[in-house]
Amino acid sequence: MDRTMLRDDQWERIEQLLPGKKSDPGCTAKDNRRFVEAVLWVMRTGSPWRDLPPELGHWHRTFVRFSRWREKGVWERMATALRGDADMEHLFIDSTIVRAHQHSAGAQKKLGLRKSAARGAG
Repeated sequence: MDRTMLRDDQWERIEQLLPGKKSDPGCTAKDNRRFVEAVLWVMRTGSPWRDLPPELGHWHRTFVRFSRWREKGVWERMATALRGDADMEHLFIDSTIVRAHQHSAGAQKKLGLRKSAARGAG
């Protein structure tokens, strides 16, 4: 199952930013790339963690590790490193965020109360 989302050059740029390297204190991470790909799969699909395909790891362990990295700021460092790779070729605008003025949709203008000349003359 090929579910890679990161190109090799992107992975090389963020690999050293991730915890669990052999040079880090504590235990060495087992397959950081598979874990990052799993998180990206969940974010891309919008699926619940429980629907994570088994090939990408156990959903609960992946979620716990995701939460730990979030608390440590790992995701923020990774986003900063990849910021220059934004691909605007496939930019979509969701209609739920686009708002138009009510008059642009053909709604009638509210007319203010005007005194009629006949009423004022009496």
